[in-house]
Amino acid sequence: MTVVLVDDLRSFVDGRAAEIARNSADGVALLGRHRDRRVDELWLDHDLGGEDTIWPVVEVLERAAFEGHPFDIGAILIHSANPSGAAKMAQALRHWGYPVRLAAGSPAVGYRDAPRT
Repeated sequence: MTVVLVDDLRSFVDGRAAEIARNSADGVALLGRHRDRRVDELWLDHDLGGEDTIWPVVEVLERAAFEGHPFDIGAILIHSANPSGAAKMAQALRHWGYPVRLAAGSPAVGYRDAPRT
């Protein structure tokens, strides 16, 4: 099972195997490595520290679908604590046919180490 997490601070608290990107540039690169492979779960946070957000990653997904070759993703789980950002992400990705679930507050993701200040 292939699990990808794009989040600047959180990880899977149960220690499940996942590929993790901590910023949007790394998220885009990570998706690029999975372009021709299935991603079973793609977990997305909206705010990625400072001025960085998930939008460059969303744009890659949108462009692929627009070009007729969407990524093969079993589920996109939006676990952002930013309700308006999460809603906009979900709307954009659903528009292109991606399977999206809102997962804010999911016990699966959390701070395994002390959060950065």
